Amino acid sequence: MRHQNGRKKLNLKSSHRKALLRNQTIHLITYGHLTTTKTTVKEVQRFAEKLVTIARVGNEFNARRRAKALLPYKDEALVKLFKEIAPRYVQRPGGYTRVISLGRRMSDTANIARLEWV
Repeated sequence: MRHQNGRKKLNLKSSHRKALLRNQTIHLITYGHLTTTKTTVKEVQRFAEKLVTIARVGNEFNARRRAKALLPYKDEALVKLFKEIAPRYVQRPGGYTRVISLGRRMSDTANIARLEWV
């Protein structure tokens, strides 16, 4: 039974799901927005907000190490996270992103949403 387990499996193996979330988060950090299915957007939102919460303390060694463990293969994204994105949200207690619903995709009628920084 999956009672009160909050993560969506996204019909992927755990390693593939982890890679997907990392890559989508890197895209969000790099470009400022992300457009994909609503379920994926919600999972990326959870992941990205945890990263911003870690990065809010500043450019400390432990915060940098923890963020590097979550996003290990794109140093440019980490630099942008620590220097541009996280300082904007130091006074904000949470809710760094917003989800905008865009309707349904024509080909398979999947719900599409856009994730962007507040």
